[in-house]
Amino acid sequence: MSKKAALHNLGCKVNAYETEAMRQLLEEAGYEIVPFAPGADVYVINTCSVTNIADRKSRQMLHRARKMNPQAVVVATGCYVQTAREPAENDAAIDIVLGNNSKKDLIEALESFYREREEASYDCSAAGTGEGQLPGYHKKIDINHTKEYESLSISRTEEHTRAYMKVQDGCNQFCTYCIIPYARGRVRSRTMEDVLREAQVLAANGCREVVLTGIHLSSYGVDLGVTLLDLIRAVHDVEGIERIRLGSLEPGIVTEEFARSLAELPKFCPHFHLSLQSGCSETLKRMNRRYTAEEFEARCDILRSVFDHPAITTDVIVGFPGETEAEFEETVEFLSGIKLYETHIFKYSRRHGTRAAAMKDQIPEQVKGVRSDRLIALGEQNRREFEQQYQGRSVQVLFEEKTEICGQAYYVGYTKEYIRAAVPACDGISYENVTLCGVLGHELEPHIFCLQQMDR
Repeated sequence: MSKKAALHNLGCKVNAYETEAMRQLLEEAGYEIVPFAPGADVYVINTCSVTNIADRKSRQMLHRARKMNPQAVVVATGCYVQTAREPAENDAAIDIVLGNNSKKDLIEALESFYREREEASYDCSAAGTGEGQLPGYHKKIDINHTKEYESLSISRTEEHTRAYMKVQDGCNQFCTYCIIPYARGRVRSRTMEDVLREAQVLAANGCREVVLTGIHLSSYGVDLGVTLLDLIRAVHDVEGIERIRLGSLEPGIVTEEFARSLAELPKFCPHFHLSLQSGCSETLKRMNRRYTAEEFEARCDILRSVFDHPAITTDVIVGFPGETEAEFEETVEFLSGIKLYETHIFKYSRRHGTRAAAMKDQIPEQVKGVRSDRLIALGEQNRREFEQQYQGRSVQVLFEEKTEICGQAYYVGYTKEYIRAAVPACDGISYENVTLCGVLGHELEPHIFCLQQMDR
């Protein structure tokens, strides 16, 4: 009987990709994949360490797995175990520790663990001592001194039509609030040949859209002598791939040449996630973000001059150490004027091991909450204004799933700008070019437009 394995992912899209790759490694090795619930023989938790809260959630999930089946093998991998070496290796809830760049060794680690546990149990039994201290398996490399890009891949995705493809790892930026360079190491890029092989396999298995992602995607290729634009052009030529979307970008990558080159590619989706973090240049300087608010706005202007109503989304941190009321108001004014599609708001979380954690003038949580609420409300207003620009427009939608909304069955998918759209389900009919005609079930589904004038 095959062993049962359950996986749980914490953190970013890169982690999600790696979790999917490990799931497929387990399937290929004969494991049955089951829900993350009691009854599994193996629990794999891909941990996150972006904040202290993420560390705590990682520990909680590992201990939950142990409680669900005390006899199971609990595997801890990812950023938390990479940055918290001793706590992870000394945690009785964890049997196997695999740091970053070691996830590809999951099956080898399990086989080694089972073999050593069987030998240890036999030795204890032969000696008449009963159960003894069973072995653990720990494999971590010095992530800050490796140039190896970890070889992981997927052949399909549960989303069927869209797949995230990890093409880069590591970061050289060292923003003052961020632990990730210490957890992921320096910039390392996946070869274009390897990326193209995976894209071809995904397309053959029904995937129509790929999202290129990485820890610091903008730096793709600096170690290979190529650029992100080179990679996008190569993926664009893969037969069967109809859309290409990008993960988070640094503003500096956006130049006239970059934008115009992308606009020449019919498969490219004009959806740009440019990481902002603050609309105040003084705050950005303390964050070590290496651009000003004015420079960020100039990059947005380039995109808007080249593309017709591109979707530009961003992240903003509120309550960064030293953020005065005047600095916060600068961010409010900046976001009010630049009118981005979506703004993801995060309250600054003190992360031990970063420079920002030791900075003076830490902001009280209550103040962070007030500022966060204000920016969330502003972001919702900007989002609605952006979506209204598309009302009445003919757009292309790639439908991904059939779901129930307000008691009725709908096909749901996304435009190239990542506006969520739905049409009443009708089996046997394929919808592609549609017209956005209004928000559907606004109270329940604020991001869904209903459609009319379908081309069938």
